[in-house]
Amino acid sequence: MTVLVVAASLLIGVSLGVLGGGGSILTVPILVYLAGQGTKEAVATSLFVVGVTGLAALVPHARARRVRWRTGLLFGAFSMAGAYGGGRLAEYVPGTVLLVGFAVMMLATAAAMLRRPRGGAHRGLRAAPPEKGGRALAGKGLAVGAVTGLVGSGGGFLVVPALAVLGGLPMGLAVGTSLLVIAMNSFAGLAGHLAGVTIDWGLALTVTGAAVIGSTVGARLAGRIAQDTLRAAFGWFVVLMGVLVLAQQLPPAAWTHPATWAVLGAAFGSGTTAVVASRVRRVPRHP
Repeated sequence: MTVLVVAASLLIGVSLGVLGGGGSILTVPILVYLAGQGTKEAVATSLFVVGVTGLAALVPHARARRVRWRTGLLFGAFSMAGAYGGGRLAEYVPGTVLLVGFAVMMLATAAAMLRRPRGGAHRGLRAAPPEKGGRALAGKGLAVGAVTGLVGSGGGFLVVPALAVLGGLPMGLAVGTSLLVIAMNSFAGLAGHLAGVTIDWGLALTVTGAAVIGSTVGARLAGRIAQDTLRAAFGWFVVLMGVLVLAQQLPPAAWTHPATWAVLGAAFGSGTTAVVASRVRRVPRHP
C-alpha cells in the first residue's frame, strides 16, 4: 500500500510541475482510498502536500522567468482570504458532503481540461482591460480560495484560466504564476483546518517528499510535452477518479435519481458546449 501511495504521489507532483494544477484533484482520493485517512484529515493533509509541492515546482519556473510575481501575489492575497474562510467552514460540513462536492468539482475540472482548444492555448481569448481585470481577479481569487479551503483543492485549473484571461498572461506565464497562487491558497486553507483537524505528519511528509520529486521532473518537462495530449489524457483520468469517488459515496438509489444526473450534466455540459463552440470558431468564414 505504501508503494502505491508513493507512486501516486509522484503523479501529483508531475501534474503540478507540467500543468500548474491537477495535483490536488488526485491528493484527496489518494489519501482517502490508498492511505486510509478520514475525509477531513485527507483534505487538510492535501493542502499541506500541495502547498509545499507547489513551492518546489515554482522554483524552476521562476528560474526560467515564467512567473509574474505582482499578478500572482495580488490574486493570491484575495485567494488566501477565501481559503482561510473555506477551511474554517469545512469543520462544520459532513465528510461525505465534502467528498461528493469534491467529486463534482473533479468532473467540472475535467471538463475545463478537455475543452481547451487544440493548437492554440487561449490564443482566441482576449485579456480584460486592466481596471476591470483587477476587480475580476479579486472576485475570482476569493471564489477560488473558498473552494480551496473547503474541499482541499489548490484550484490550479481555476487559477490558470483566470490568470490567462483576466490577468492577460500567456499560458507559459499563467502556469508558472499559478503555482505561487496555489501555494498561498493551500497554506491559508491549511491554517483554517488546523483548528479542528490533526494531521499525520509522517504520512504527510512521505507524500510530500514524493510529490516534490515529481514536481521537479514535471517542471523540467514543461514545454517539451504536447500539452493538449497530456491534458486530454489527464482529463479523462480525472473523470474516472471523480466517478469512482461518487460511486463510493452515493447510495445505489441516488444513481437513479434525476437530480444526480442533473448535477453531473451541469458539471460536464459546460465542457461539451465549449468544445463545440471552439471548433465552430475555428471554421473559416467565406464571404
